[in-house]
Amino acid sequence: MQDSSMPIHEFWVGQRVHASDDSRRIGTVKFVGPIEGYSDTWVGVDWDNGQGKHDGSINGVRYFHAKSERSASFVRAQNLNHGISLLEAIERRYKSGSTKEEEDEMYVFSTSSQRVSVQLLGKDKIQDKLSRLEELTSASLSYMGISSPGIPSHINNTVPNIKELDLTGNLLSEWKDVGIICEQLPALRTINLSNNLMSPYKSELPLLERIQVLVLNNTGVDWEQIELLRKSLTTIEELHILGNNISRILPGSSSVVQGFDYLRLLNLEDNCIDEWNEIMKLSQLRCLEQLYLNKNHLNSIFYPDNGGQYESEVTCNKPFQNLRRLLLGNNNIGDLVSVDSLNLFPNLVDTRLSENPITDSRGGGVPRFVLIARLAKIQIFNGSEVTPRERKDSEIRYVRLVVSRLHANPEEIKQHPRFYELKKIHGIEDERPSIGATAPQTISSGLLSITLNCVGASLGEKPPLTKKLPATTTVGKLKFLCESFFKLKSVKLKLYLQEEGSPFPMLLDNETSSLMDLGIGNDSIILVDEES
Repeated sequence: MQDSSMPIHEFWVGQRVHASDDSRRIGTVKFVGPIEGYSDTWVGVDWDNGQGKHDGSINGVRYFHAKSERSASFVRAQNLNHGISLLEAIERRYKSGSTKEEEDEMYVFSTSSQRVSVQLLGKDKIQDKLSRLEELTSASLSYMGISSPGIPSHINNTVPNIKELDLTGNLLSEWKDVGIICEQLPALRTINLSNNLMSPYKSELPLLERIQVLVLNNTGVDWEQIELLRKSLTTIEELHILGNNISRILPGSSSVVQGFDYLRLLNLEDNCIDEWNEIMKLSQLRCLEQLYLNKNHLNSIFYPDNGGQYESEVTCNKPFQNLRRLLLGNNNIGDLVSVDSLNLFPNLVDTRLSENPITDSRGGGVPRFVLIARLAKIQIFNGSEVTPRERKDSEIRYVRLVVSRLHANPEEIKQHPRFYELKKIHGIEDERPSIGATAPQTISSGLLSITLNCVGASLGEKPPLTKKLPATTTVGKLKFLCESFFKLKSVKLKLYLQEEGSPFPMLLDNETSSLMDLGIGNDSIILVDEES
């Protein structure tokens, strides 16, 4: 609790405020009035960052309910700021020059640890250009305490050419204020309202017809609000609604989301969606090319074989007809059926599956080469390009791996829908080929060229060795050979397979698995390390 004898400003419940000494410490007023045992009037604030002192009660008396046990505090009014207008923020950011204190803070340390002042060359020229507000096309006004537009007509007169406006982390909460800003800036195409806690609509829809990129990350909006906004967003191309605890997609009057005729990118990352059926409600967004679903709770995905209820009766478009990028990182996907379903998306070439159980090789997931082999059309996987060489090597290794397993369990072929296709593509046969230069590749015979790279710091510097090894060599046998190759004594080794495009090498921890079992092919690199 903070005390002071300065005069009181007017505040009201529901108002967005920030601490007077920190524009990034933002909260919502939950109480205004006296507190038992203390003089004068106090303001109860529930802080967005959750860093308060209590839950809205003090000394056994409850004044309001905070969102958590220690997210609230009582503050004197003079220690809070109720914000400034958009125009005031523009003036402060672009018209005022740097203060002497700010310039004193611009320095670097010399080699002798002396502080050397830094002078920006051309600073005056840049400041002069930015101060001509009528020429300004992009404005960054994040965390400046903006709570209102200001006088509407003055906005257009002052900054008529603004195309991009970043209002991240301000005190805006009413859509009518957003509508005024957009209406007064006819050139505006991109607006970022992230970290402004937006209230549900209370009146007519804001005027957003010209907006092409709308960012509503961490604003508290749900899909019902998005559906209402849709009527105003007639030209929207990018919509970002990250971090809003969205769990359901609720179309307005149909089983699938309609409208958004120009939407190319939809960002739903860091939400709470756990059913792929919810995502299928987006399948008829005809221009959608990029869908970001990282950090949700999805357990599986599917693509309907015949479209079914997800196929448009009017246009006969296939589900996700134009989707090219689908990001699914950091979910709960753990089955290969979900992976295989990605082949059915008509134009998908870029996907992310990192930080899912299916890609956690240490937790029973599968390595990168298996996923690349199963995904026929993917050109970018987990953010890195799948080169023609990596695809070929991955597919050949995958076929070898499947063959080694089929000997023990022929029924497993049902789990590998691309197996016969890949055997044919790469001319791979089960039996030893006849001698000749044009003989197809074989699975069960021949020597593999393997490069062994000793990387353990305690093993000393040793040059890499390239050896010809039978495909039937087991991991345990290879460890024994490495002790001989590198003249290592009384050392317990660990082996890793270094894979192209994979950020981490794959641990070879099953000593009974052969190189063929693991799908390891020619020119592979195995790292030799010492167990810690």
